[in-house]
Amino acid sequence: MSLHDTPRGERMHIAVFGRRNAGKSSVINALGGQETSIVSPVSGTTTDPVYQPMELLPVGPVVLIDTAGLDDSGSLGEQRIRKTNQVLSKTDLALLVIDAVQGVGEFEHNLLQNLSVKKIPVILLLNKVDLLEEHGNGEEHTVVAAKAKVEDQLHLKPMLFSALRNTGITDLKAAIVRELPRDEDRFRLVGDLLNPGDLAVLVVPIDKAAPKGRLILPQQQTIRDIMECDAVAVVTKEQELGHTLKTLGRKPNVVITDSQAFLKVQADTPKDIPLTSFSILFARYKGDLPQLVRGVRAIGRLQDGDRVLIAEACTHHRQSDDIASVKIPRWLRELTGRQLQIEHAAGSDFPAGLGGYSLIIHCGACMLNRRAMLGRLEEAEHAGVPIVNYGVFIAYVQGVFPRAIEMFPSAMLAWEEGAYNH
Repeated sequence: MSLHDTPRGERMHIAVFGRRNAGKSSVINALGGQETSIVSPVSGTTTDPVYQPMELLPVGPVVLIDTAGLDDSGSLGEQRIRKTNQVLSKTDLALLVIDAVQGVGEFEHNLLQNLSVKKIPVILLLNKVDLLEEHGNGEEHTVVAAKAKVEDQLHLKPMLFSALRNTGITDLKAAIVRELPRDEDRFRLVGDLLNPGDLAVLVVPIDKAAPKGRLILPQQQTIRDIMECDAVAVVTKEQELGHTLKTLGRKPNVVITDSQAFLKVQADTPKDIPLTSFSILFARYKGDLPQLVRGVRAIGRLQDGDRVLIAEACTHHRQSDDIASVKIPRWLRELTGRQLQIEHAAGSDFPAGLGGYSLIIHCGACMLNRRAMLGRLEEAEHAGVPIVNYGVFIAYVQGVFPRAIEMFPSAMLAWEEGAYNH
């Protein structure tokens, strides 16, 4: 697998922000070592965010995001700014590029304030310092003076940078490595629950919704995580689970299933074997599992006419038995007996105003990075809207609760507290 095969949701996201023609695209190209972003003296060349994967040692795979200028104007400019602001929700580290000649304005102050509110670390770049060196006129126009002025205005020490002269690239890469979270600080899918030599059985349905010739991303990543901790993964279909468990020769440490096979898998898995789903693992890995478990209680409080949002992190061709547009709405109506208003959002189109919803049901978020999913959970919490994810929801409506979360103490505590409050 090449570095470009690493899913975007598993990469650290480094976004480059700044005013039009501050040199953001030049910074991206200098870091990536190739001309992925268009560089032009014409302001506003970058329209939609441009994503460039790269390998940054010792961090590993990252994705660089080139954004439109935040000082864009007109109706098209407003659209560009909205898309740039959407990037903030998934940014792990921000690079704020300032034109050394143009200096600091309200855009830099506003962006730094926004980054501070969202607790996003930032590296400040004073770009195009070559122009100061070439055309400086007096002490106030020297590089040293410009750097001191920016530091005084923004209370943050900038790094000197020139893509034209390759100045500051090595120092910038070193600063990025220092500022980015380390892998050991991040959750693992299942590896932290297993010891070397442990056995995990993965139940993977092969139906018409399954992609031809491959496993879906959550299944691939779970297998890899099990291997990373020197445990053993056995993969089987739901119809073969009973036979598989009988022929293993020992009791598995966990059974992990596709959520849609929960009923069959629960029936065939002895009660002394921990059972959960890929989607619930992703709820913990990408988000806040206790918050998603607490959201389950809202299902029983739904009333006729309530609005429910079903949100997916990716876009795909919908089939006749699509999980988001067909199965979940059907299960929800059958369980509640209510006439509900079901709405959908896909990809980056997560509604800005959530206050009108009574419940949000979100996918496993395998295509989102953790910061993006946590941002969505935070938006829901601020709006006072309960939120669950597919795995948690399906386990609940199919009667597999609380067994599906028993191996996660914090999630069980959230479930028990909800029962007490209810």
